[in-house]
Amino acid sequence: MKPYRITHLKELENEAIYVIREVAAQFDRPALLFSGGKDSIVMFHLARKAFFPAKVPFPLMHIDTGHNFPETLVFRDELMKKTGQQCIVRYVQESIDQGRVAEETGPNASRNKAQTITLLDAIFDLKLDCCLGGGRRDEEKARAKERFFSHRDAFGQWDPKNQRPELWNIFNGKKNMGEHFRVFPLSNWTEMDVWQYILIENIEIPSLYF
Repeated sequence: MKPYRITHLKELENEAIYVIREVAAQFDRPALLFSGGKDSIVMFHLARKAFFPAKVPFPLMHIDTGHNFPETLVFRDELMKKTGQQCIVRYVQESIDQGRVAEETGPNASRNKAQTITLLDAIFDLKLDCCLGGGRRDEEKARAKERFFSHRDAFGQWDPKNQRPELWNIFNGKKNMGEHFRVFPLSNWTEMDVWQYILIENIEIPSLYF
């Protein structure tokens, strides 16, 4: 009898699906952060696999910076129409217009920091207790300290000293009123893993990648 072996991509897929199902089991009002980029598209693909043949039991949420590529927005809308999934869209421009955040100026101006305020406002308004993100530990040094279940305090802040141990993939989603979690099912994936998975699973991505 041949030994049963699975590829490392299948192991990563199984791990991510397990984490996504844990979110559905432990939280009352989760949402999946969706930008239309390859990582969030893979996240949505995994979420659909996790609950197939049922629909994903929580909405997607896109924080629109106003600087998105048109191809990404078209892809997002077509994907939501094709899958029948709800996608909540919040706009950084509205936060700027309301005086919630000041827009950066200068040649290197960006709205990346500004979108944090828009996200936190959305979490508060929608009473979300968990947001699934596509962050990976290989992206930057700070990510390497993240757990799968990353606790945020009532101000939306991350304290690396106040994270829960995750022994044997047992996740602790306990929180106090006003707190929430960011959960990263792709934590152990690399950039190459994401691209190989897209190829193997034949996942459609926006045309701008080509």
